[in-house]
Amino acid sequence: MSETAVEFKVVNLKVPEDMNIILGQSHFIKTVEDVYEAIVGSVPSAKFGLAFCEASGDCLIRVDGNDNELKAIARDNALALSAGHSFFVVLKDCFPINVLNAIKAIQEVCNIYCASANPVQVVIAESSQGRGIMGVIDGSKPKGVEDQDGVAWRTELLRTFGYKRG
Repeated sequence: MSETAVEFKVVNLKVPEDMNIILGQSHFIKTVEDVYEAIVGSVPSAKFGLAFCEASGDCLIRVDGNDNELKAIARDNALALSAGHSFFVVLKDCFPINVLNAIKAIQEVCNIYCASANPVQVVIAESSQGRGIMGVIDGSKPKGVEDQDGVAWRTELLRTFGYKRG
């Protein structure tokens, strides 16, 4: 690949059933410890794995978390994507809504690309220097507009999860 050439690719992330992922970008190796602390500080009972793609120095994938299976899933997603300074969180027994604000408040976190339980594809650009995230495709495109039954289902779901009273 020449120094000025860029190739676009789509990477499918592994999102296990009944789990959620968060994909973000940061700028410093301390992200690993900071994201860990943000999650356990928000939801102490959450099970999670975390992987961070280092973009300088040794350029390693740094892995942490409190569940070996989820750590392996985060690591495998990071390896598949291999985009500098990206990070992955795989959550179980917790929803992203419970930890997102804490993660977004971390000084070195630059961007959150998605938080989802859907199939996720990441559009990346690859140059001779490395890879960067251009965007994400989160789930499927809409099939229509909700009707009154859809509104009733949505409002009941939020109450079932405990996010709304009533």
